[in-house]
Amino acid sequence: MASSEEDGVVARIVQSIGDIPAAHWDACAGSSDPFLSHAFLKALEDSECVHGSTGWGPVHLLLDDPDGGPPAGCVPLYVKSHSRGEFIFDYGWADAYERAGGRYYPKLLAAVPFTPATGPRLLVREGLDKVLVQRQLAAGLIGAAEHLKIATISVNFLPEDEWDLLDDADYLKRADQQYHWYNRDYGSFDDFLDDLSSRKRKNIRKERRGALASGVEIEWLSGSDIREEHWDAFYKFYMDTGSRKWGQPYLNREFFSLITESMADRILLILCRRQDRYIAGALNLIGEEALFGRYWGCIEDHPFLHFEVCYYQAIDYAIQHGLSRVEAGAQGPHKIARGYRPTQTHSAHYIRDPGFREAVANYLEHERAEVGHDIEYLSERGPFRKGERQTLD
Repeated sequence: MASSEEDGVVARIVQSIGDIPAAHWDACAGSSDPFLSHAFLKALEDSECVHGSTGWGPVHLLLDDPDGGPPAGCVPLYVKSHSRGEFIFDYGWADAYERAGGRYYPKLLAAVPFTPATGPRLLVREGLDKVLVQRQLAAGLIGAAEHLKIATISVNFLPEDEWDLLDDADYLKRADQQYHWYNRDYGSFDDFLDDLSSRKRKNIRKERRGALASGVEIEWLSGSDIREEHWDAFYKFYMDTGSRKWGQPYLNREFFSLITESMADRILLILCRRQDRYIAGALNLIGEEALFGRYWGCIEDHPFLHFEVCYYQAIDYAIQHGLSRVEAGAQGPHKIARGYRPTQTHSAHYIRDPGFREAVANYLEHERAEVGHDIEYLSERGPFRKGERQTLD
């Protein structure tokens, strides 16, 4: 158990999401972000993709209600013995600190495992003083680190308001960038293309034709339409990509079955069929405002098929369902030419050692400036026609 600095407020650690009633967790997490749902986090733990043996030890933080009701707030929290699967890279920090005689691991990570998607991390039950509870959670994280004798805390892919709040709570601010597509009330994909320069419009139309030229057919599957045979096919694609990119994929086959049982309506599985067999696919999760692209893979290579399935089909879906944006995962400057815009992402870091903290703080000051310059540069050279749609409101 770890106490925050707020008098009378206790933040406690729970070592399995399954020990927290789903209604209590989801009352804090809300319904807009599928990755924060009790169902998603529980599937990760029940499949043992997230487990102490994989370097992800759950230690979720709960803030008790002083009046004895459901928790006032919570944080998805893990003890990490490495930095894999985070998409906020601190390997250089770990190496430098350990060469200087420090102990970087284990560390505390507040995040959704394997998921570079921005969403709340300091989760507050509706109807309470949000900022007050968030401050208590920020202090509770530090208390948990002290209780566990851990020297560093990372809070990854958090929204800007929480980023600023943690800055006030003695955390360091870090910035990075991703590429997101934004819906400007488009009625169709052609409406979106009208916002692009002539050359980019022609290129995208060429890619879309080319992706399907060899007889590829595309299916959208969600809810009860998703069957085990679809996951069997997709898992082959996932394993092929994962083994090439990471060496060892993070998720096992059981995980995909579990999320179908508990949250099938929040899944969009885009599969490609050719000559009566599935040859490629992409997994997306559906939020209230955004479509989140997560995994892609294939067993046949076809020109432009990756762009079609991961980017253009996602845009089509977002337009048809009135979603405000598509987040297509980490990295990938090639997304800019396909209408995705550079967007700043945020993380916050608490470092107990004052000398190490100062060194990291100096580094982050320069890194934030570089990220800001990169976003400005790329935004000015995007594919959009010059005019009012070039800059987001």
